[in-house]
Amino acid sequence: MFTCVHLWFRSSSCLCRAVIGQMLAAVSFLTRVPVATGRSVCAADIGKSARWFPLVGALIGCVYVIVLRVFSPVFPALVVAVLVLIAEALLTGALHLDGLADMADGFGGGRTREDVLRIMRDHSIGAYGAMALILLVVLKTVSIAALIERHRADSCLIIAPALGRWSGVFLSNLLPYARRAEQEGMPSGGAVSSFVGRSELFVATVTALPLTIILAGWPGLASWVVVISASLLMARLCRSTIGGVTGDTLGASTELSEVAVLLVALASN
Repeated sequence: MFTCVHLWFRSSSCLCRAVIGQMLAAVSFLTRVPVATGRSVCAADIGKSARWFPLVGALIGCVYVIVLRVFSPVFPALVVAVLVLIAEALLTGALHLDGLADMADGFGGGRTREDVLRIMRDHSIGAYGAMALILLVVLKTVSIAALIERHRADSCLIIAPALGRWSGVFLSNLLPYARRAEQEGMPSGGAVSSFVGRSELFVATVTALPLTIILAGWPGLASWVVVISASLLMARLCRSTIGGVTGDTLGASTELSEVAVLLVALASN
């Protein structure tokens, strides 16, 4: 009896350490928050941690809500919306916005698969990328401001980043990595996608779905329909253009899914 209990506690302890390690890896990958994982993190580690991406997205959303609650009594809704986006940029390093700009430049300016991948690799922002950034930031700002005025921003600011990160896990499960796996440096989002399997998608979905229902009720399922539809369209575009996903396309999908959730919330009021 004692041996069984000892083994149970030991296995539970190992499981808890594994989950905590995956959570820390997810936080270190998705944000600029300094965390100590205890060891070097490779693409495979980040890929396995993708199951917790929606939960990390929800935690990021909680920071947005804190910004909202602190500044709403002082500033008008539009200013608070801008402050929320500033918090997003500082917290995430504008990781997904950069991906959106690179994808817009690559898909807009490239004529062949090689051209698209080469342009997306270039860190400079072209006309397509600049326009995509401007339109998306304006749309997010106006949407958040409108939700603040309607007193519906709190739940949306948590659901949007959670489902946005879920879309990246979904795409990673649907499509292969479009580039050769990188051997050096911090693993890119695309390289990570090679290690995202069905179990990661299952846990990510089981995590994000109840969260949506708790915060938004059953009408929140409309956000799922829109995000899944947008992700499938993105998958079709990526498959036909470059044959898979890259970190940039995953970042773009995250941003577009977030905006989709905000727009669904506005339309459902």
